[in-house]
Amino acid sequence: MNLCRVDGGWSQSIHAERRYRDGQDQAGYSCPLLSEKECFFYSSPSRFFTACCENSPSRWYNQAMDEQLTTLEVSNAAPRRNLRWLYTLPIAFALGFAVAYFAFAVPLQKQVTSLKNQLAQAGAQVDVPKQVQRYDVPVDDDPVLGPADAPITIIEFSDYECPFCRKWHLEVWPRIQEEFGDQVRLVYRDFPLYGLHANAAPSANAANCAGEQGKYWEYHNGLFNYKGGYSRAAFEEIGKQIGLEMTAFTQCLDENRYKDEVEADYAFAADLGVQSTPTFFINGLALIGAQPYEVFRQVIQMELNGEIPR
Repeated sequence: MNLCRVDGGWSQSIHAERRYRDGQDQAGYSCPLLSEKECFFYSSPSRFFTACCENSPSRWYNQAMDEQLTTLEVSNAAPRRNLRWLYTLPIAFALGFAVAYFAFAVPLQKQVTSLKNQLAQAGAQVDVPKQVQRYDVPVDDDPVLGPADAPITIIEFSDYECPFCRKWHLEVWPRIQEEFGDQVRLVYRDFPLYGLHANAAPSANAANCAGEQGKYWEYHNGLFNYKGGYSRAAFEEIGKQIGLEMTAFTQCLDENRYKDEVEADYAFAADLGVQSTPTFFINGLALIGAQPYEVFRQVIQMELNGEIPR
């Protein structure tokens, strides 16, 4: 069976087959073939396709069938729908939104405003609780910055690789020093997050090694101001920047001399319930996280004024 092109594509006779001779068949379909060839036509209940074999010099042509097919397609066409109602949708939506706004949003906004006013009035009348919990956190033998007789002691459990600890030391602590001066002292205790920060414990060891030469806080500041990641090379670079005697310093690093000290700080804080860094104890009052300066200022000022029960 030959393959024939139907409406511009290839098709195969699936319904009937007729042989045409001398270019004319009994039904009057014109097939101007020059010699005896096989051509096919395919009809269905709804369409009639004419086809020409690939080796014919021209396509079949039957004007009567073309007109019949055109008439059939027009009569079977679906009626055009009236879509004017679509233009009313935006208007209806806008009206519905306006009704909902005035029916619900406006009354709700009034309630929220009223609630805010009530909370503001209640906040002004809140008294400091008569009892607060103060934790017994010793200074131990950890580094202290500030006079021993300062009325405010801030004990910080911190991690040198903690970005929030860095933020607090660079942004909040300098403002506390500027405003309160010798009234506040800072105690730094190590709480390296072993499972999260691989270089936190080595950093703490390096700072303590610098402390052997009386430059703990210089090294402490060097760590928090260091721009790159921590490594052995970084520890030595910071040591050189602050003028450490490098032979003794590198020997301390090699021995990991303060490993037990760092682990003891961590164990004490964990037993106390510390779970994150930074965690502060202001005269025993717990304050978790790198809170903004205003929070520290308020607590320190209230403590200096004797407004917080002991």
